[in-house]
Amino acid sequence: MLTALHEFNSCVMCKGAAEEFQILANSYQGPGAFTTKVFFAVVDYDESPEVFEALQVTSVPSFFHFSAQWKFTTDDIYNLRGRDIVADQMAEWVAERTHVSVRIRQPANYHGLLKLGILLALTGGLGYFLKWNRKSISCRILCEVLTLCFVIVMTSGQMWTYIRGEPYVQRDPRTGHKHYISKFSQAQFAAETFIISLFNMCVTLGVVLLDKAATSTMNIIKRRMMCLAGTCLVAIFFSWLLSLFRFKVPDYPYRFLWD
Repeated sequence: MLTALHEFNSCVMCKGAAEEFQILANSYQGPGAFTTKVFFAVVDYDESPEVFEALQVTSVPSFFHFSAQWKFTTDDIYNLRGRDIVADQMAEWVAERTHVSVRIRQPANYHGLLKLGILLALTGGLGYFLKWNRKSISCRILCEVLTLCFVIVMTSGQMWTYIRGEPYVQRDPRTGHKHYISKFSQAQFAAETFIISLFNMCVTLGVVLLDKAATSTMNIIKRRMMCLAGTCLVAIFFSWLLSLFRFKVPDYPYRFLWD
């Protein structure tokens, strides 16, 4: 695969193509599938421009097959007009050129499970709160909790990533490592929004505990414990929020605690 993954190259297709190519390569390296017949490689323009010049490549992404047995032909170039850049169709092309079958193994997607877990946690927490404080059960409190949940989800960037179709995570085609947080200030992964939602929920819970400790009529020991827990939640998770923001915007001047 010949590509240009650097952000300044503005290759819209390269990121998605690299992910599909990585799925293809990982599937071939699965248990019992690896042989010495086929090797997968990624060449980036910023690292090896001489390769692009030698092959006269002017557009990316491009896919080539090089055989040790016969000469290079036009059939050894992946036809982007007749095929899509998806792992399944690239596997078919690999089988045609090498006679080696690659069974695609899609990576596990925990997106739905994570959403279900957050929903169950919110529902369970709401049920416990209503059971613990029966005197406060009212439609007003329920509306306040639902409104707060809605605000937390919206401020985390959920709608923004949904509209832009951002990926859940991004896999590095060179190392295979997954990145859950985008390092660019103008980009955000879906997993990143869940992390921000969790941080905002913990900060909100800390503020609620501090308010409860200041206004409650409970005994002093319980109020002190609530105050300590609330302070820790606000200090730790707000500091992590700032750390995440500074990771995306290195010039941000403000710090908090150990950030």
